[in-house]
Amino acid sequence: MEIFGVVNASPDSLAEFSIATTYDDALALGQKLLSEGADHLDLGGQASHGDARFVTPDQEWETLRHPLRALVSLGVEVSVDTWQVETARRAFDAGAMVLNAADALQDDAMLEFAAERECTVVLPFMLGPDPRHLKHVEGDPVAVMVDWFAEQLRRADRFGIGERLLLDPGTGFAPAHWDWAERCEYQKLIYAGLGELRRFGLPIYVPVPWKQTPDRMELLDIVLAHEIEYARAHLPAQVRERHAVVGVRSHPNQMMSRPVVPSATGPIPPPDQSFIEVETAAASTNIEAAPPCQG
Repeated sequence: MEIFGVVNASPDSLAEFSIATTYDDALALGQKLLSEGADHLDLGGQASHGDARFVTPDQEWETLRHPLRALVSLGVEVSVDTWQVETARRAFDAGAMVLNAADALQDDAMLEFAAERECTVVLPFMLGPDPRHLKHVEGDPVAVMVDWFAEQLRRADRFGIGERLLLDPGTGFAPAHWDWAERCEYQKLIYAGLGELRRFGLPIYVPVPWKQTPDRMELLDIVLAHEIEYARAHLPAQVRERHAVVGVRSHPNQMMSRPVVPSATGPIPPPDQSFIEVETAAASTNIEAAPPCQG
């Protein structure tokens, strides 16, 4: 599994510890994420939650340009997370190499850009034109997701980019002000059905939880048990350690080939707890019999 460590240039991000708005701050955070197990870095300049500000492409680029220059200087692949093609173009001209297409490639202009640059593209499941205008999924969410990807992949193939896609179940986005308990149950269903995406023969990319609560740690473990190819993570060290633990549980015959980690029962605290919402000191790791999500 490869990890994209998260850097948010937008001051509206809910994960305050991931915000870096200057060259120096982004350089320090990028180095920290890489030292903690990230392979690549993901940079966004516009928050997607319901209370975030809308920004123009010019404003988004002004937010991104100095942090992006810092991350590119670290010599790793950097993805730009945007739903505005003008921003994507400027970011690639400045050294970004992966497109995290937050419009879900629904705009032909973004498809044309991806084809032009011949780049890897993260394609998130999305019912709506962008993360700020989403509808709730009705019916079986896994079936809806699979049908949606089938249609989007047909469009991508027409532009010659189908083989360069990473499939994202879209759980990093949500309709504005959705009750967490309901959203959590939805994510459980989606994550339990991640294997259905294997029919497309493409890598799976999941934006994993960062808040330190039992239900979110349970969601993380469900994801990791699927042996996904890519994770987008604010806390890469925690994801690496839980992945090792989940791997031992899921593949006990391979136990001797896996590293021993210090904790198998609770959330592994990030380096600086003062920046993170900590609602519990213990987390369930039983992914077979899941308790209800807590609001």
